[in-house]
Amino acid sequence: MGAVKEQTSGSKMTITTIVIMNITAVVSLRFLPSEAEYGLGAIFYYAFAALVFLVPMALVAAELATTYPEKGGVFRWVSEAFGPRWGFLAMAMLWIEVIPYFPTVLTFGAVSIAFMDPNVSMAETMAANKWYITGFVLLVYWISVFIALRGVGIFARVSKWCGIVGTIIPAAVVVVLGFAYLFCSGKPPLIELSWGALIPDFTNFSNVVLAASIFLAYAGMEMNAVHVKDMDNPTKKYPIAITIASVGTVAIFLLSTLGIAFVVPKQDINLTQSLLLAYDLLFKWINAEWLGSVLAVMLAFGVLGGVVTWIAGPNTGVLAVAKAGYLPRWFQKTNRFGMGSHLMIVQAVVVTILSITFVVMPSVQAAFQILSQLTVILYLVMYMLMFASGIRLRLSQPNRTRPYRVPGMYLWATLGFVGSLLAFALSFVPPSQISIGSPETYMMYLIVLVVIFVTIPLTIFALRKPEWRDPNSDFEPFTWEKEKTQAAAQPQAGTQTGS
Repeated sequence: MGAVKEQTSGSKMTITTIVIMNITAVVSLRFLPSEAEYGLGAIFYYAFAALVFLVPMALVAAELATTYPEKGGVFRWVSEAFGPRWGFLAMAMLWIEVIPYFPTVLTFGAVSIAFMDPNVSMAETMAANKWYITGFVLLVYWISVFIALRGVGIFARVSKWCGIVGTIIPAAVVVVLGFAYLFCSGKPPLIELSWGALIPDFTNFSNVVLAASIFLAYAGMEMNAVHVKDMDNPTKKYPIAITIASVGTVAIFLLSTLGIAFVVPKQDINLTQSLLLAYDLLFKWINAEWLGSVLAVMLAFGVLGGVVTWIAGPNTGVLAVAKAGYLPRWFQKTNRFGMGSHLMIVQAVVVTILSITFVVMPSVQAAFQILSQLTVILYLVMYMLMFASGIRLRLSQPNRTRPYRVPGMYLWATLGFVGSLLAFALSFVPPSQISIGSPETYMMYLIVLVVIFVTIPLTIFALRKPEWRDPNSDFEPFTWEKEKTQAAAQPQAGTQTGS
């Protein structure tokens, strides 16, 4: 009780706190190798994605979160704008997109564990073994599910240190040593260092495809937008915090990517192994090869700790929506720790099925790529709905109190929508850099999965029944529902007064 009292009466969040929370939530080092392919050209892609996606997403989510602080998150935002059918689709995309996310992020963890072996050739062989990757993903994921089912207490204890130990410190190491290698090793740079190299090669269209993964790398900053109302003078301070966090996020991604590009030859870059290879090469250069095993453990720690948190987070949001009457009562089942046990188990079964992709795809890289792109596509469906809601709600509810009002909402929301739509389209194009088998099969696999995952929530919504609603649900009515109730009550009040 003392802890609760302290939280509710505590001081307002500072700019520094918001900056750290956002950077920790967004930055994941597993995205670096895919962009190291571009050398200095990565600067263009990171800057472009930040301008048309990262900044608009953070600003629009901040206004929506503070304007509609009631329970529901993105489900409420989109439902207020377009009705609960599309709000349910947006929330479902958040729940579903983490399904392909888990195999990809755990693949990075499996590779990190493999590189604990100081014998790099042995580690590379192990990291490319599809059976090892599949077994690791399934084992660790199911362990994480059982941990998540035990309640949320563990998340508060590990999230901060997972971010520091598993992300911030390893990023700082690859940046410092990567640039030191460039300027002090006496060896020629492995990438072209010229002004012309800053402009990517757009003549080969498929070269742009991997850059679409940057949009997923930037995703997630909207999760902390709800804390805007906890700041003192948010209208002035939040734009400062979000600017610093955005610049910091871009800087970490960009400098870390270049750190890899300086050390690993372009033709040897591998989506799952290059970061670990870069560490091994850098530590060998400074005669401290033993640090490679240490960094491998740190990276795995960051990955494995984050998985537990991502299992519980979206499931908690969907559980609240389910109890409001949008999923059958079976999915609303909770255990004694208050966790949505049936939702988690269903999600875990689907993750297990998708993980078999590692066995049937031509390579671990191909499976990693197709699941990463599926995650991007599903997440972008939610973001397009969110950006469209930002515009629609400014028009349909102009008198709604907005504690934080985005300057130029229409511009930022339109920019974010167009950027998301562009990345959505590019995500279906097979990248030429990776052996994915038949390009037609690759595209068809993605299209079929997207159609299935979009159709399922729309079908469930169409089949919903009144008895699905939990009588104890505290989900508040939408603004337009309150207005209808008030409008219906007014004539009755007038009749009583007249009599």
